[in-house]
Amino acid sequence: MQIEDQDFFKLRDYIKKNFGVNLEKKRTLIEGRLTNSIAQEGFNGFHDYLEDIYSDKSGSKMDTLMTKLTTNYTYFMREETHYKFMEDVALPYWTSSLSDKDLRTWSAGCASGEEAYTAAMVISEWFGNNKSQWDTTILATDISVKVLDMAKRGLYPEEHFTNLPAAWKSRYFTKVGDEDYQVKDTLAREVVFNQFNLMDEFTRFRRKFHIIFCRNVMIYFDTPTKASLAKKFHNALEMGGYLFVGLSETLSGIAGDFQQVAPSIYRRVK
Repeated sequence: MQIEDQDFFKLRDYIKKNFGVNLEKKRTLIEGRLTNSIAQEGFNGFHDYLEDIYSDKSGSKMDTLMTKLTTNYTYFMREETHYKFMEDVALPYWTSSLSDKDLRTWSAGCASGEEAYTAAMVISEWFGNNKSQWDTTILATDISVKVLDMAKRGLYPEEHFTNLPAAWKSRYFTKVGDEDYQVKDTLAREVVFNQFNLMDEFTRFRRKFHIIFCRNVMIYFDTPTKASLAKKFHNALEMGGYLFVGLSETLSGIAGDFQQVAPSIYRRVK
């Protein structure tokens, strides 16, 4: 099923204005991901389907649309080198520097929660018996209520655990049925999930972060939007704080006062 020019342009402009996502070259993706939904929901084509979404004042249908267009397959310990850097460099630095024992980590664009839960496991393993002396609660945000509900539910299929050490899987998850695993309460308490649009100002955050993950999110943004977001992340980090972006992403040319310290890892230096 094909989308007409006027419907594509309207959708492109609406999504860019409200969510910062650049769909300019995603016409084929839009058609591929939405065609089945249009047929299943009984609409005649893209026009009627999209107009129904625009008219939904609750925003839930637009939330579902955004989930379909931007959510990619993810899993625990994805891009493992980031967690290794966190363990070897970021955590030792901050734990030796923070007298108040308050380590603040943000998973921005957390999707269904695997990233945030993995970071929480890395932190718990690194601190060990000293964990109770620290506040290491992770903030995890996403624009989609649908994926946040999945994250809060904390129920994941077997294939999402391929990269996770078996001992961690046993320690932090309980098997449910034949193929699913449930996050244990001890891990669930380490992450707070909230809805947040990265295009909004960051004024809601009262204190700055020491570590921010925003991985495989900026691939949807054009260069000016990336630059604006990078500046906001810079301002949201404590001096010396670390920003992790996806391995396929770069802040080259827009890093500003960040220093690149490893592939796809940046540090606020001024």
